[in-house]
Amino acid sequence: MTRSPWRDAADGIRDILPPAIAAIPIGLLCGALGAAKGLSPAEMALMCALVFAGGAQFAAIDLWSWPVPVATLVVSTLLVNSRHILMSLSLARRTGGFTWAQRLLGYAVLADENWAMAERRAASGAMTPVYFLAMGGFFWLNWVVWGTLGAAVGAIIGDPSRIGADFAFTALFIGLVAGFWRSHRSTATIGASLVVAALVYRFAGPPWHVAAGALAGIGAAWLTAAPEEVTA
Repeated sequence: MTRSPWRDAADGIRDILPPAIAAIPIGLLCGALGAAKGLSPAEMALMCALVFAGGAQFAAIDLWSWPVPVATLVVSTLLVNSRHILMSLSLARRTGGFTWAQRLLGYAVLADENWAMAERRAASGAMTPVYFLAMGGFFWLNWVVWGTLGAAVGAIIGDPSRIGADFAFTALFIGLVAGFWRSHRSTATIGASLVVAALVYRFAGPPWHVAAGALAGIGAAWLTAAPEEVTA
């Protein structure tokens, strides 16, 4: 039976709503930090809309100074966002039936949260372009709105860690990882990523731990894969 596009869009927004709510304090904090570095609400809105990558934006704002350290910013954001290459490759097999424009728009607003939701939806065989685009578009708009508002109200927000709001994303990712846990292969992949990322963060500092953890997870998944999966 053909599904209604409106039903698919509503499903996408429903699924991404909890991560979007969890992103509110993070977006407010990102905007406030940007304002403290001299960015106007309009400039912050433009950054959120065009970059749309919380980790990369936090890294860039932390490094922001005058004159702008362009090379350092480029390397840092490249490392932080390198995981998007892996997420896009993962979804390529899920979006093979999409048009070129649908894939381009969907990947332009790709984030950890809507990637995880898309993978989970695709596992049931029900992910459509409308679902993917509605979910990504809503999450993108949510980030732009709260990042801009954070820049507008600035220091009034204070430190979210005072009320534990800084843990919202951590708790969200723990839930997402738990949802993908299936077997010993999952344990090896997640464990390798966790240990390597933690060690690199401890001894080399950010943002190197992001790429290191991702590569360790890929290596563990390859080592624990069945022979037919490696040769496929």
